[in-house]
Parts: sequence; C-alpha cells; structure tokens
Amino acid sequence: MTHDRSVEIRGLSHWFTVKGSRVHALDSIDFTLEPGQFLCLAGPSGCGKTTLLRLIAGFTTPTEGSVCVGDRPVRRPGADRGVVFQQPNLFPWLSVRANVELGPKLRGVRAEQRRADADRYLEMVGLADFADRRPYELSGGMQQRCQIARVLTNDPDIVLMDEPFGALDALTRERLQNELLDIWRATGKTILFITHSVDEAVFLGSRVMVMSPRPGHIVLDRPAMFSQPGEPISAERLRALPEFVRLTDEVRAAIHAEAPASAH
Repeated sequence: MTHDRSVEIRGLSHWFTVKGSRVHALDSIDFTLEPGQFLCLAGPSGCGKTTLLRLIAGFTTPTEGSVCVGDRPVRRPGADRGVVFQQPNLFPWLSVRANVELGPKLRGVRAEQRRADADRYLEMVGLADFADRRPYELSGGMQQRCQIARVLTNDPDIVLMDEPFGALDALTRERLQNELLDIWRATGKTILFITHSVDEAVFLGSRVMVMSPRPGHIVLDRPAMFSQPGEPISAERLRALPEFVRLTDEVRAAIHAEAPASAH
C-alpha cells in the first residue's frame, strides 16, 4: 500500500445530539495532514479531538465540510486508515498472534503470509516471545503494543491513535512513546495522535496542533522537529533543550487560554 496520500480537512464543522440537545462539537476546521507526518493533536477535554478522529476514520459523517484522503472523500471506514483506541479491545479467546492476524485473515490473505506479517510486527513491538499467549496474560502496556501490531499488520496509509497511552503508568508510557517513534521512523506511516499530555505531544509529534474548547477549532499549529531522525539523543536530554521547553510552554498556554470567538 502506498503512503503518499494526504488527509485534507476543509471547512469542517460538526454537530451531534445528546439527550435531545444539539451540541456544536467542531467549527471551521481546515488543515492538511501531509504524508509521513506525525501530527499530535492536543486540547482540553471535550474539545472535539476524538470527534475529529472519528470523522477521519469514517465512523461519522461531517455535518458541514469535507474529509478527503488523497482526492477521495471519506464516507466510511477503510483499510487505508487504522485506528488504535485508548483501550486495546483485543479478543480474549484468541492468542496474541491470532489477534494480530485477524484483519488479514478476514481479507483472505493466505496463512503463511499472515503468519509472517504478524510475526514481523510482533517483533517490532517487542512481543515476539508472547505470540502464543492470551491477551489476559499480558500487562496493559503489552496489550496496547498488541493492538498497535494488529493495526500495522493491515498496512494502513494512516494510523489514527486516540490517547493510546492515556491509561498506562508513566514508565510504560515513556517506553511505548520511544517504541512508537521507532515504528514511525521504520514504516513512514502518517500518524494522527490525540493526547492530553503536552509533553507527549511535543516529544512525539513532527507537528503539534491545539484545539480550543468546544466548539473545537485550531488555535495553534507548530512544527515540532524533536522526533525527527538524526543524531541520537536521549529523551532526558531532549526534554531539557531550551527549544523543547519553549514549545511545551507555548502549547500549554494555548490549551489553557480562553480562546476568543474571533480565533475562528
């Protein structure tokens, strides 16, 4: 599968109904997610981050505006977009390998190829020795790695990640952040990553965007080149860089600021 298609968001506004009340979730969103970018999207709770991800995934149709992958409008879920949820959602009766193989199996990929692909991604996420275990035998972090391998085995152009590390302890979270960067560099996937953590957004993203409180719109859009390939630097040294601290402060200020109505 090629990885050269951008995600185009144009004039995107969205409303939904909760208990009979109409909620304005997103307002006038415009941006392009370029091929190979690692875009981290941050913002206060309830600002519409997950709604935006669901629209790109094709789970929901926008009220106004358009979502396109390449030149094709998104109207439904597709194999070109893989979603990593906050909870792993693994099938407990299947082994780790069988969970990872499930997508290709449903698509009719032959058994030897499925096995080879699953084993390659299990190796990539550090679960090669746990392929025959059941999900309930794994820690939360290992289950999340399994979910990432399951998505990658389907070879989507775009990986959509909805706070995938939010429920993990700090050490596991940091380990998975580093592993995810390694996977991104190795595969060249386009990633949209939703997070509540300012540090996580700046550490992971090649680009960081901040959304306002509901109705969500973009109030900050900055390049963040700390995760780029190059001279290896430890996470501790990276986080101590003045430019890292500066961008972290800018992102945090944007999240906490009351966005004026004129910011649309």
